[in-house]
Amino acid sequence: MTVKAGDIPTTTFGKTGVQVSVIAQGGARMDLHPDVQTAASHVRGVYDLGVTCFDCARTYWGGRAEEAYGIGLEGVRKDVFLTTKTMKRTAIEAEQDLETSLRLLKTDYVDLWQVHSVETRDDIDRILGPGGAVEAFEAGKKAGKCRFIGFTGHYDPEVHAALLKEYDGWDTVFMPVHAADHAYLSFETTALPVAVERGLGVQAMKIFGKAFLLRSLNPTECLRYALSQPGVHVAVCGAGTRGQMEDNIRAAQSLRKMTPEEMADVRKRAVVGAGVHTGPTMEYWKKNA
Repeated sequence: MTVKAGDIPTTTFGKTGVQVSVIAQGGARMDLHPDVQTAASHVRGVYDLGVTCFDCARTYWGGRAEEAYGIGLEGVRKDVFLTTKTMKRTAIEAEQDLETSLRLLKTDYVDLWQVHSVETRDDIDRILGPGGAVEAFEAGKKAGKCRFIGFTGHYDPEVHAALLKEYDGWDTVFMPVHAADHAYLSFETTALPVAVERGLGVQAMKIFGKAFLLRSLNPTECLRYALSQPGVHVAVCGAGTRGQMEDNIRAAQSLRKMTPEEMADVRKRAVVGAGVHTGPTMEYWKKNA
C-alpha cells in the first residue's frame, strides 16, 4: 500500500476539540540522526507523509530535537499540532524552559505544553504547591504561549491517577499503553480510566514496549492494541526513518479496533513471548515495586 499525504485517520483530541492525526512523530528519537539538519529533513518528510501531530521535549537530544523541529516545520507550523515538555518543577524555571523551547521551535506558541516525566508524590507536591510549575502553565496558557496543558510519565500509574484527580486544569495526559502493561503496575487499569472520566486528550507511549513486544507481536498489532483502548487518541511513535513511519501509517490507514477477544489474545502473547520476564525487567521505565 502506497502512503499518500492525507490518508492518515484523524481524531478529536479529547476536550481540546482539535483534530489530530492518530499517529504522532516522537521527538525522543531525533538523536538517531547524525546532525540537526538531517533530523530536520526527517521531520519535514514525516509532515509530507501527512502526520500532523509532533511530540517533543526541552530535554530531548540536549535541545537539538526542538531545534530540528523548528527547522523542519518552518513554513508549515500552523498546519501541525506541536507539543513540548519541561522537566522543571518550579514556575520560574518552567517559564524559562518555555521561552527557550519557543525560540528553538521557531514559534510564538506551542499547541500543548506538558510537565515532563511525573514520577513521585514529591513531584506532585512541587508542581501544584506555591511557586510550582503549574503556575507557569496557567500563565502560559493565559498569555497564549500554549493552547493546552498536560503532563506525562511512565513510572507509577498511581501517581498519574493522583495528579489527574488533584488538579482539574489538565487538557491532556501522556502515558504508556501497550499489550504487556496489564501484567505490571498497569496504567491501562489505574490511570487511563481517570483520564477518560475527565474527557482528557490521551497520548499513548511505549507502544512497542521499547521493541520487546516485537518478539511476539507485529507492529500493526501493537498499534491496533494501543489505539483500541477506550479514550486513547494518539499513538506517539519514535520513528527514526521514513520507512518506519510509513509502516506506522499503513497500519493506521487500515485500522480496525480490536475486539475484546483479540485484545485478550494479544495481551497473552505479549507476556508469554516478550523474551524476558515481565515486570520491571521488561518495563524498566516503571518503578521497581
